[in-house]
Amino acid sequence: MGKIVKTNALRILDKNEISYEAKNSIDLEIDHDASLIHKTLVAHGVSNELYVFIIPLSNELDLKKAATAAQEKKILMLPEKELLQNTGYIKGGCSPIGMKKLYKTFIELSSSQMNQLIVSGGKVNFRVKLKPEDLMQLIGAKAVDLIK
Repeated sequence: MGKIVKTNALRILDKNEISYEAKNSIDLEIDHDASLIHKTLVAHGVSNELYVFIIPLSNELDLKKAATAAQEKKILMLPEKELLQNTGYIKGGCSPIGMKKLYKTFIELSSSQMNQLIVSGGKVNFRVKLKPEDLMQLIGAKAVDLIK
């Protein structure tokens, strides 16, 4: 089993006394329900404001629903080359916790009602399992219908 390195995301969870389970992806048990795993997507609106969307890994973000949630005319995915400078994270290791700024964040409605979910822990192949309500409260996320 790999050693767990404290990332910014984990330090923030610890500081806020939020219960979580951290795992290197390669350590995740095979019987883990893949539906728990979520991806963190960063997009921008016509206003150039950035938004964060948390959706199940197997789903696709509905850009029209995302635009409606963000009250934007149109939403576009942030180019990969702009991810690090805006969030402090790289593709595949982008955690909704501990970004450079607290962007307006939206979580898939069905995900918000789960017992637990898994998001990136702040590095590639490193994940954090926690309660959706803890995550939402920590980052100020709103639950909305976001997927196709």
